[in-house]
Amino acid sequence: MTELLAPAGNMEALKAAISNGCDAVYLGMQKFGARAYSSNFDLETLQEAVTYAHLRDVKLYVTMNTIVFQNEVEEMKEQIHKLNEIGVDGIIVQDLTAFDYIVKNFVDMEAHCSTQMGIDDVDGTLLFKELGAKRVVLSREVKVETVKEIKRIAEIPLEIFVHGALCVSYSGNCLMSGLLGNRCANRGRCVGSCRKEYDLIDKTTDTSLGKSYILSTKDLNTIDYIHDLNEVDSLKIEGRMKAPTYVANVVSKYRMALDHKITEEDKENLKKTFNRTFTKGYLFHEDKRNITNILKPNNFGYEIGTISKVIKDTYEITLTRPLNQNDTIRISHNNEDVNLTVAKLYNKEGELINTADDVCYIKIKEKMSKGDVVYKTKDYFYNKELEASLEKEFKRFNLDIRVYAYPGSKLVIEAEGLGCNYSYESEEILGEAINNPTTKDQVIKQFSRLNDTIFELHQVDYEECNAFIPAKLLNAARRDIVLGLYDLKLNSQQKRTKAVEAKEKISFAPVQPYLTASVTTKEQYDACVSCGIKEIYYENVVRRNQNDYKEQEGQLLIGGYGGIHHYRETNPFVTDYSLNVINATSCYELYKLGAKRVTLSYELNKSQIEDLMNAYVEENDGYPALEMVVYGRAPLMFTKYCPMKKMNQCRICKTKSYELKDEHGTFPILSHEDCTSTLLNGKTLNLLDELPNLKGIEALRLNFTIESKDQVVEVIHRALGKLNGSMKNAVFNQETDTRGHFNKEIV
Repeated sequence: MTELLAPAGNMEALKAAISNGCDAVYLGMQKFGARAYSSNFDLETLQEAVTYAHLRDVKLYVTMNTIVFQNEVEEMKEQIHKLNEIGVDGIIVQDLTAFDYIVKNFVDMEAHCSTQMGIDDVDGTLLFKELGAKRVVLSREVKVETVKEIKRIAEIPLEIFVHGALCVSYSGNCLMSGLLGNRCANRGRCVGSCRKEYDLIDKTTDTSLGKSYILSTKDLNTIDYIHDLNEVDSLKIEGRMKAPTYVANVVSKYRMALDHKITEEDKENLKKTFNRTFTKGYLFHEDKRNITNILKPNNFGYEIGTISKVIKDTYEITLTRPLNQNDTIRISHNNEDVNLTVAKLYNKEGELINTADDVCYIKIKEKMSKGDVVYKTKDYFYNKELEASLEKEFKRFNLDIRVYAYPGSKLVIEAEGLGCNYSYESEEILGEAINNPTTKDQVIKQFSRLNDTIFELHQVDYEECNAFIPAKLLNAARRDIVLGLYDLKLNSQQKRTKAVEAKEKISFAPVQPYLTASVTTKEQYDACVSCGIKEIYYENVVRRNQNDYKEQEGQLLIGGYGGIHHYRETNPFVTDYSLNVINATSCYELYKLGAKRVTLSYELNKSQIEDLMNAYVEENDGYPALEMVVYGRAPLMFTKYCPMKKMNQCRICKTKSYELKDEHGTFPILSHEDCTSTLLNGKTLNLLDELPNLKGIEALRLNFTIESKDQVVEVIHRALGKLNGSMKNAVFNQETDTRGHFNKEIV
């Protein structure tokens, strides 16, 4: 049976999700969850959440899907132990250290691979199945046919997103928030750079193709396709930052769809809570042009009419859908929005009314124009309906009782519910009835008072034997039985831990630092060869999320887990920055998989690099083999979306160059052969002056993207001069360069 998995940013949202029919809930704690700005849960409220969910047969998963710095590893482990003690069903993780710790230490609590890991193929899924994952959350870019293929071949539970906000970048592969806003998306603190306005500039002609929200994706909505996903184990709704009413609305509609009970009106009602307009997503082959809404990055609402007449400060609205007093609307005027709550609504005669279906009148102080479109962003009455659904029992569980009541004996009741059996025995002795022995109907009457519980009375076995059972005693028995079954249910979950085996230590002999290079063009490649660079990444690069694996010779640079699984038996390999490695155990796990070297994340500073190396030496009695990008335009995001296609530049992108521009600078766009795109930082990472002080890093990488042949040669000569000590002058340019996170800690 397909699991409907709902988000919960707080306890109210959790109850809303369960009240509206979800099978499982996912939520975050105060630390290590990828929604740091949600209310989230502490240990006390998490215990309350687990109790509430498990009593209702709803599973609870905790997101710990951020990357974990070395100085946080022990705190991360402590939190995982506490989650196991509380009885969490599974933990969703991105960092290999967290994943490894769960798999090796716990029997009953599952490790789920977060979408942040970028798993989008059979190979990546098989790798984590082998490593002990109990579920894989696939990338949102995977098409439905591939999902089914992965399920058929890998035979492991799969989870996919079916509704809610989309990242324009492949999840876990966006550095834009961190490098521009110093708030790390991989640590749950995304600034939402993709929701900003940008100019798309044709650099060939130095002209603007228009200012818009060109990176802002629509919200995913697959309600029409839900039965194409029957083979998928878990269907996930995004929304831990959303209001409980949003959760209630979306969960209830997907519950109806799964149960074959949904109507077209129900589907339309999804527009009545927050939406950025909808897309069926890459899952169902959405055209790349339609994946974004470049007009508006926040709540779009839905169209209900237009301004048809202006009479001083009063505006006539011709409606296509009803408008009610207290509804919230926005009016789009000259590409600017006016948002207001309709406090007063008038008819043609100027009389106050509560609702209108065809024409109405409102007074607004702002100047509007005839033809301006009116959208409803909050339906007052529908919102009240949702609020009423936030805390109800979606279903009740059968309570079966067998009552033994004999004069001169204690009252004994055998009860069954929630898959548990409980036996009640009274302290007092029952007397013989003088006139009115207790009947079965009277027992049923007292035991049916279960509205403040999760039970409903189902089967009652009672043989009348002329005993009198006081109503007070039956009520006390009912309360005792309910609490007894609750306790049995909550204590039935096992929370076993494993004895941890000693690990084999892996270390590498220290070597003299040397330069490597990654290049984009043959011209850059030739320039690197001419300068004596021995290891060059060009046609031997296996990018994360570009997984058309071809037979390759020699050493590879691999950026994704699927690539590791595919090539580890045939090719030596180095892992790339896109695996987000920021701690020692992640390095160790990649060496175990066969990595010759591990490239560190862009999001480490110099003291954190030292922490990682010191921890590795302490744990393995030897050094890690590390690579680090020290020069080049950092890839801010890698996306399946093509901004040029959106702006009707398809097919000519190979003959021109483009960039995005905002108030802070420009961001070059690299177009790849498969129509994916990489957005580059406008400033160039330049740590060449730091090279003499970078101790313990074996390979120092120069990353060339849009540089000319002469620029490549110049950079290599500078880097070599810094490395051998012959160049003393600083080469950092304050205007064009950045040190990234090297001297500051990202949050």
